[in-house]
Amino acid sequence: MLKVVKFGGSSLADATQFKKVYNIIKADESRRFVVPSAPGKRNKEDTKVTDLLILAFSHRDEADFEEIFKTIRGRYQAIIDELGLDYSLDEEFKTIHDAIKAGVGFDYVVSRGEYLNGLLLANYLGFDFIDAKDVICIDESGNYDAKKTDPLLTAELEKHEYAVIPGFYGIRNDGSGEIQAFSRGGSDVTGSIVAKCANANLYENWTDVSGFLIADPRIVKKPLPIETITYAELRELSYMGASVLHENSIFPVRSAGIPINIKNTNRPQDPGTLIVESTVHRPAHIITGIAGKKGFATVSIEKDMMNSEIGFGRKVLQVFEEYGLSFEHMPSGIDTMTIIVNTKEFIKHEQDIISGIHRAVHPDKIDLESDLALIAVVGRGMKANRGTAAKLFTALAKEKINVKMIDQGSSELNIIVGVRNVYFEDALRAIYNAFIVEEEEEF
Repeated sequence: MLKVVKFGGSSLADATQFKKVYNIIKADESRRFVVPSAPGKRNKEDTKVTDLLILAFSHRDEADFEEIFKTIRGRYQAIIDELGLDYSLDEEFKTIHDAIKAGVGFDYVVSRGEYLNGLLLANYLGFDFIDAKDVICIDESGNYDAKKTDPLLTAELEKHEYAVIPGFYGIRNDGSGEIQAFSRGGSDVTGSIVAKCANANLYENWTDVSGFLIADPRIVKKPLPIETITYAELRELSYMGASVLHENSIFPVRSAGIPINIKNTNRPQDPGTLIVESTVHRPAHIITGIAGKKGFATVSIEKDMMNSEIGFGRKVLQVFEEYGLSFEHMPSGIDTMTIIVNTKEFIKHEQDIISGIHRAVHPDKIDLESDLALIAVVGRGMKANRGTAAKLFTALAKEKINVKMIDQGSSELNIIVGVRNVYFEDALRAIYNAFIVEEEEEF
């Protein structure tokens, strides 16, 4: 058994959290490769180390730079002192300080939080340290280069029984030798890549929550946790706003068939959520999860005999493409077609797009409507149960919520409904009550 474990910023925010991480890793000898984030917030008023580094970078030519840098240094020194370690990061801080003052690039600066935490954690655990810049290649857009990374990282991991590999960054794949970072939250991606290249049996992602919840706890009171979820279900929920795991971190482990376990550093006894490619595990409820987002607009196009006009849809979508807009959904009828887009992006080019559609397909009418929220109801159990849609619409009707749009994928994995923004929270609660609370009461 081989496990790769990734710990988020909240799990490594101070010495107390470091001790929890130490106990978790030492409790299971199969936890051989560790991927840390930079120290996160210790409390609500605190600042993440990565944010402090960004602040230092932006103030590198100003008088307060030294004070900001001193604060960053103090975060790590406090951990060293409280853990009683005979270890110094002085030389590393001198190198980083001089590099920032000399005008080093932004990605180098923001990656130093993970780098320093990796060195510190490796020393504390007694593990080897592998610098991510030596084994992970990233293109200039921040995407993982599997072709260059996989052979490098696989060969390096084979040399170590236990090692710490800092998350979030690597080397630019153009031969420049420059540090390149993933997007924020990219330590999840690093962990996934390490798990793939180590041929791990399990990728544990440790954070400050006990896995995924069926619904947003800010809207639904004490939602139940999700025990098992498939990659496909997770992708649907993540796209609609559910965020515990970095979206791109799914793909490396998914390609290798490695499950992910989302665990809570503060409650290691909790089972968390297991993310798998596929499973015969019977879900506890018809639906797995509910997620949604506000802020969409609809562009409804009407034209008689639209369905017989070859290339109609292509011509319409080409107009949106010309202005760099992607569409979310596209429900249609015989003589109608509706494009759902992000309101903020659409409004920048609103009149140009309307004019473009008129020139492209000569519609009888175009109607615009904003103030739309989309809610995705996701679950592999929906395929085997009749009346899911009826139950969903009944729940919304009971709350007098009008459904503005309906879209169901051919996989029968999800149903997406559109409601007015003002009804978004009420709709989520109504759906949760119908599929979770009422089902729980039946048993």
